[in-house]
Amino acid sequence: MTTQRVCSIGGVEIGAGKLAVIAGPCVAESLELCLTVARRLADACRRLGIGYVFKASYDKANRTSVASYRGPGLARGLEWLAAVRKEAGVPVTSDVHETAQVAPAAQVLDCLQIPAFLCRQTDLLVAAGRSGRCVNVKKGQFVAPWDMKAAVEKIASTGNRQVLLTERGTCFGYNRLVSDLRSIPVMRQWAPVVFDATHSVQEPGGLGHASGGERQYVELLAKAAMAAGADALFLEVHPDPPGALSDAASQIYLDEAETLLRRCAGVFAAAREG
Repeated sequence: MTTQRVCSIGGVEIGAGKLAVIAGPCVAESLELCLTVARRLADACRRLGIGYVFKASYDKANRTSVASYRGPGLARGLEWLAAVRKEAGVPVTSDVHETAQVAPAAQVLDCLQIPAFLCRQTDLLVAAGRSGRCVNVKKGQFVAPWDMKAAVEKIASTGNRQVLLTERGTCFGYNRLVSDLRSIPVMRQWAPVVFDATHSVQEPGGLGHASGGERQYVELLAKAAMAAGADALFLEVHPDPPGALSDAASQIYLDEAETLLRRCAGVFAAAREG
């Protein structure tokens, strides 16, 4: 299998030796929120010389509780993401959960994201590959990094080699995740690697009715991943994380995002010197 070393998401290159970030609120709560976050992060990334892709989920299909907010749904969510793409001038991505979502999502999204729990679903991976869009596959919490080669091969079987792999922690006992940063160089054998710093501090189902998290460790893990060779960073960002409708314990504050990105960019550059 020929490795695709550089992937392009709406003109943002990942794997070309320049830091990129995929970031936005966990779930699309409103168009206003999406635009606020996208514009602020786009401005920050422009100042820092970092490529930026906006992310928000139109549907969170794996919430802990059936009563939890899932998002605006496919049709309205894609309308909001199309508006962000046009008005903020940035590429956009979101999750696809079923093969039927791929075609309409690919009409709007610059990149299709495969959720971690679905990273082995052959039909979904193949459908995403056939869309021709870049496909970002999140490594399942239950999957070894070397086994993600098979996910890349499923997408590449369609002729689409625009594939990213995202590390987001591995199950470690109940309600805990651990990030094994050795997975970054392992998975970079087959595709550029993104590090998801906010889901890596998540405690799935840890609050009983919702997931918990340890937001204070996001920057630590993000900088460690930059040192380990990650090509891009994934962050969930919100103006008021405690009031967010999803992942309230692990999203970072919008006001703190630029400082975190500046520090990560410094580590990214230092790791590639010489």
